[in-house]
Amino acid sequence: MPQTLHVERHFTSSAIVRDIVIGMSDGLTVPFALAAGLSGAIQQAGIIVTAGLAEIAAGSIAMGLGGYLAAKSDAEHYAAEEKREHLEVKQMPREEMKEVADVFREYGIAEEHIKPVVEAMTQKPKQWVDFMMRFELGLERPDPRRARTSAAMIATAYIVGGLIPLAPYMLLGNAQTALVFSVSVTIVALFVFGLIKGRYTGARPLKSALQTTITGGLAATAAFLIAKAIT
Repeated sequence: MPQTLHVERHFTSSAIVRDIVIGMSDGLTVPFALAAGLSGAIQQAGIIVTAGLAEIAAGSIAMGLGGYLAAKSDAEHYAAEEKREHLEVKQMPREEMKEVADVFREYGIAEEHIKPVVEAMTQKPKQWVDFMMRFELGLERPDPRRARTSAAMIATAYIVGGLIPLAPYMLLGNAQTALVFSVSVTIVALFVFGLIKGRYTGARPLKSALQTTITGGLAATAAFLIAKAIT
């Protein structure tokens, strides 16, 4: 009897999705709130565009640099822990073997099966350390290109997100008219982005879309009302 080929479908680019979510979320929300706030105080769309572009430039650089430093810190932390594990495997192998056995016990492996597996693992120090890094410390080996990729993805997503609420001010001369279009376009963008984010992060898409839209809307409303109150 023919068997159906089983294909597991797992999403493996969670780090990239996380970077896009971080960049796009802030990119849609912060320039949107800034433009809305300025619209409550001034009428010149050109000034709002200038301020918005300056914010997008500064925000994308800051966010990208933050992503780069975070990824570099993860890589440095992994390297330091890996070096420590190599030393412990050489200097205190009995303790490390016990730790391996404890890991297998947590998974319900019978005692008679644990000892031969542990002894076999001691014959391959590199794989032994890799096992301890993953199952004892819960650390995955970072991609050496991760820092640069993270910085680029976050910064690019921030720029793309930031240009959406700012586009109406670039195309229209009147700040109040541009504000109406900016609100409409950005609310739709936030909703769609929330749906996509929910789809790839495992959250309920509709709930994710509503949360993203409400957060961005509240930020812009608060900025607009504060600017109105001050002026």
